[in-house]
Amino acid sequence: MRTDPNIIVTGTPGVGKTTHAEVLAERTGLRHVSVNQVVKDRECHEGWDDEYKSWVVDEDKLLDALEEDNVKAGGCIIDWHGCEIFPESWIDLVVVLRVDSSTLYDRLSSRKYPEVKLQENIDSEIMEVLLQEARDSYDEHIVVELTSNSTDEMESNVDRIEAWIRQWKQDRAADGGQ
Repeated sequence: MRTDPNIIVTGTPGVGKTTHAEVLAERTGLRHVSVNQVVKDRECHEGWDDEYKSWVVDEDKLLDALEEDNVKAGGCIIDWHGCEIFPESWIDLVVVLRVDSSTLYDRLSSRKYPEVKLQENIDSEIMEVLLQEARDSYDEHIVVELTSNSTDEMESNVDRIEAWIRQWKQDRAADGGQ
């Protein structure tokens, strides 16, 4: 039984996943697992996509690498734009960050995203693709949608997730670790 939860922080690129995950890790002592970094460092990819300027992820290699890193044991904040590949048994909370279209456009433009990648991500956000993916992949009571348009919202989100972690631990302690 895990003594610390595993949390996925997901959403369209540019919503603030990494910032949320880094602040949460600093505040809680949980381990920030940047899936993009694992993909690069452990070569969990099938090569580079020039059009999208990103790695083509090999999901099987990625899951194997995360399993070797003992992610399923708990205590991780998993930061990635997707969530459906992670086994439900590994995950205790899925946080889907959302932003409005104009904020997302500004954030992705400042990253110099290619137009096709920028438009695809904005469309994905408008159509709630990653939110629906989370809802389809995990029990609805562990999926939380939070907005991340400003620093104040990010702070509020981190406070809320931190409170959830405390409650999760209290509940496990009260159940005798069950």
